[in-house]
Amino acid sequence: MGKPEGKRPLGRLRCRREDDIKKDLQELGCWDVDWIELAEDRDTWRAIVNAIMNIQVPQNAGDFLTS
Repeated sequence: MGKPEGKRPLGRLRCRREDDIKKDLQELGCWDVDWIELAEDRDTWRAIVNAIMNIQVPQNAGDFLTS
């Protein structure tokens, strides 16, 4: 077990997972969506997550691995 040494740096707070989810939903244009209620419907949540992943990872992202 280790103990962190020193203090946390000053400045902007680290992003929380909740902040990342809200940002991703805003990129899809879902401004007024309550993400917690959305996550309770597994099929809809899965569709949203797949849409977000398609936005963040371009379809040709793996092409450099095959060259």
